[in-house]
Amino acid sequence: MRRIFLLAGVVVASAMAADLPIREVILYKSGVGYFERGGRLGPGEAARLDFKASDMNDVLKSLTLEDRNGGKVTGLRYDSSEPLDQKLAEFPFKVGGQASLAVFMDQMKGAKIEVKYGAETLSGAIVSGRLVGADRDHPEREQLVLLLDSGELRTFDLAAASAIRFADPKLQAQLRDYLTVVNQSRSLDKRSIYIDSSDAKERQIAASYMVPTPVWKSSYRLIFADKTDPTLEGWAIIDNTSGEDWTNVALAVVSGRPVSFISKLYEPKYVPRQTVELPEDRAAAPVVYGGAVAETRNAPMAGLAPAPPKAMARQAMGSLQAGIAGARFKDERDAILSNVAVNVAGADLGELFEYRFSTPVTVKKDESAMLPFLQQKIGSRRLLIYSEEYGEHPMSAAELTNSTGKTLDGGPITVFDAASYAGEALITTLKTGDKRLISYAVDLGTRVTTQFDSSRSLVREIHVNRGVLTARLAEDETKTYTIRNVDQKAKTLIIEQAQRPEYKVLSPKPVETTTTANRFEVKLGPDSTEKVPVAEERVYDTTTSVSSLTPDVLLTYVQNKAISDAGRRQLQQVLDLKRQIAGLDGQIRQTESDINNVASDENRIRQNISSLNQVSGQQEQVQKYARQLADQENQLAALRDRDAGFKKQKAGIESNLNDLIAKLEF
Repeated sequence: MRRIFLLAGVVVASAMAADLPIREVILYKSGVGYFERGGRLGPGEAARLDFKASDMNDVLKSLTLEDRNGGKVTGLRYDSSEPLDQKLAEFPFKVGGQASLAVFMDQMKGAKIEVKYGAETLSGAIVSGRLVGADRDHPEREQLVLLLDSGELRTFDLAAASAIRFADPKLQAQLRDYLTVVNQSRSLDKRSIYIDSSDAKERQIAASYMVPTPVWKSSYRLIFADKTDPTLEGWAIIDNTSGEDWTNVALAVVSGRPVSFISKLYEPKYVPRQTVELPEDRAAAPVVYGGAVAETRNAPMAGLAPAPPKAMARQAMGSLQAGIAGARFKDERDAILSNVAVNVAGADLGELFEYRFSTPVTVKKDESAMLPFLQQKIGSRRLLIYSEEYGEHPMSAAELTNSTGKTLDGGPITVFDAASYAGEALITTLKTGDKRLISYAVDLGTRVTTQFDSSRSLVREIHVNRGVLTARLAEDETKTYTIRNVDQKAKTLIIEQAQRPEYKVLSPKPVETTTTANRFEVKLGPDSTEKVPVAEERVYDTTTSVSSLTPDVLLTYVQNKAISDAGRRQLQQVLDLKRQIAGLDGQIRQTESDINNVASDENRIRQNISSLNQVSGQQEQVQKYARQLADQENQLAALRDRDAGFKKQKAGIESNLNDLIAKLEF
């Protein structure tokens, strides 16, 4: 049985598009890379760029094209992201996975074809195609019935045909496009962009774009010398995951993190629309219009700016292309250390810094490379650094000053001292002229202990407003560092003490302050012990209501040196009134206690009188108790009058006190 795959041999092949090789690669720290491709194209020849499906959003967002011979690019084509079934549904025929040629021809009834049988070529319209089952004398056969141009109906055995061609160019092109779509679907992760041009001359095309790439990584070697500044050697680690070789490309790596994001441009986007029916015909009703209030016949619409001139648009496009293409640098520096040649030019690009390798680089696909990008002397000061989190021993460290003239990307540092391994450190991005501390080993020849001294609060300021007293207090705390250097050499120690919210250093003054710590420098002599007290102060406010303060507490504020004279006089008046109220409260409590005692005595006398009235011959005693009860009543009345007088006097003083407190302000 002849399958439909044989039909591909009779379809006119489409013109092959030229590939543009990679010429330049720039890797960034934001997860993207800049790629530039370029090459020569013949007259009318198209160029093809292949990408992963996941890269298409970034490509469509960043792709720029340039014809360096002054020609014009007529357009771009790229593979759609529509499903295969949806793409094939647009064609007027269907090719099944195991369909025979006869079954396919049967779909094309009426189409004119040319069939070649040996030396004879016949032309006609397709009537039908069919499969004839096998019998004893013949195997299964594919037959085609044609209406020849002569009007004759003939049946042909397709196995005997050497070539078949559709006479209609449109139908021939549809079949070619169908097979192209099927062929492209075999690579689910591959998408192609085609660059078309109608120029009738040779062209030099350059295409640049951004795609996701692994971030490049940096690592350093810091090599200390005896009397000179150490040498810093930097290596860039890059990964080629692009799926093709980088052969003799111009390579650059950029330190910094430009903003990068994904925008879904590749997937077709449809906007839902409302279904609107035309209204039924009806008689027109009269319309009543209101009169105009103000006339703005020639006024422009607010918020709309005039369209930019074409020249400005062209200038903006040129600037965009220049920015994406990247700068090129011609500076070359050679430095030899550990048999490594460094040929890298550095350039400051605003917030970014670029290292461009002066010689072409080759990296095979799915391979990685480590390339030297720096080998220079660097300013350094060797010292120790201590923080309580390290334990009792400080760390051997170095203060690096970036004197290379280049931005140093962050990364690990391996330290060598006296031609031997000394430790490892980590550094963040370091700008030119900036300083950074790195620590790489524990110094066992130095011990540090700390002692925390208790603190006390001192009143600094006292203010009162609308009855609220605000006291500003200062709390002093001291941490003493005791440093013991047991080595027979002098050292410099940096104490790094964490910053605490609201605390301010009083002494000594920090030599350096970071966002999280204060640093203090100490010189250590050989075999010596040093003590460094670090005093800090916290100033905070407390508030309380003046009316709630007792006379004793008020007295402490009146006697405090931090209060102003005017404030002291005002608080003294409050204190005097509160003392009077306190005295009256004592008298009221005493009077009420006396009232309770007299009332209790009266109850006792009444009980005695009641008991004696039940016994004959006790009238004289009853009369005696009656006289005592009368005296108690007189005494109770006097006490109650006295209590009422005290309370009235207290209420008057409290009223004056409240008025005074409400007016307090200093």
